[in-house]
Amino acid sequence: MEFSDQLTKLDKAVALERLGGDEELLKEVAALFLDEYPTLMAEIKVALGAKNANRLERAAHSLKGSVSNFGSDAAWQAAYEMEKMGRANDLANSEAAYSHLASVMEAIHPELSALAA
Repeated sequence: MEFSDQLTKLDKAVALERLGGDEELLKEVAALFLDEYPTLMAEIKVALGAKNANRLERAAHSLKGSVSNFGSDAAWQAAYEMEKMGRANDLANSEAAYSHLASVMEAIHPELSALAA
């Protein structure tokens, strides 16, 4: 399985557009996401360990929806790949996909922190 080489960046203009241009709301949403996404990542990891495709699909779908607010195509795509694996009940490449998702999330974490500050 190959993963996209999309830039691992947030798009603040997209994020602001999705939140009606409200900088304060963006700050709040980023702070909430920073609190929430580690739990979703842990849920994905538990689902993989249990080989529970339905649980994987739900957790990855939640992460995908939340991260979409920030205009990071790489993060959205990585979560979507995990969601599709769960939906298809095909966990063959799930560890590589999880590793990719984790690295993308780690890469955008500083930008999310800056938005929340």
